[in-house]
Amino acid sequence: MKYQSNILSASALFLIIAVLQILGVLFNDTLAFVSSPFITISLVIVYLTSVNKVNLGYTAALFFSFWGDLFLLFKAEFFLFGLVFFLIAQVLFIKVSISFLIKKSFTKTVLSSIPFLIVLGSVVYVINERLGEMLFPIIVYGIVICSFGTITLLNYLQEKSTENLWLFLGAVFFILSDSLFVIHKFYDINEVYRVSITITYILAQYLICKAMIAKSTKA
Repeated sequence: MKYQSNILSASALFLIIAVLQILGVLFNDTLAFVSSPFITISLVIVYLTSVNKVNLGYTAALFFSFWGDLFLLFKAEFFLFGLVFFLIAQVLFIKVSISFLIKKSFTKTVLSSIPFLIVLGSVVYVINERLGEMLFPIIVYGIVICSFGTITLLNYLQEKSTENLWLFLGAVFFILSDSLFVIHKFYDINEVYRVSITITYILAQYLICKAMIAKSTKA
């Protein structure tokens, strides 16, 4: 009973912080600023209270996501630092996701990457003239996060389980969130983007966490 109570308490904490973050983005920048780093912190608590065997790669990815969130809160000169931390997080997500693959096929990997590369190419095409010296870092990050999406799609196609669907959708929402983020930052500064970025990011991290918990329970 105490174990279940801890899980429910941790989940409630995450839900409260997620709601505060969305409300902050909508109505109060200070609230958004304060609550943002606690998204990943609360997910770490949810994950650790829900599993018996901890996946260190996944917890490390949340750690780097936390620092990415933190640096992106500050002025533009810290943007590259935030990007680097999220890049490391994506590499760790990829490493964890690859371990779930039953078998690897070069042809299927290439085919699965096509929709993600189309999205990457479209976003870069729209904003490339305004990226300047950030063009190369953005493309590198885009390729890495698209690789994460590709691996999760392969996972789901090989085994159409609920947890693989959660992982795949988590990657998709992550890509959507980051795409909206760079469009908002470099092309069209619009408050609508801020809300969409926040909601899709929260969904992405939550679904990935949910998948990781299910994977751990299933193992």
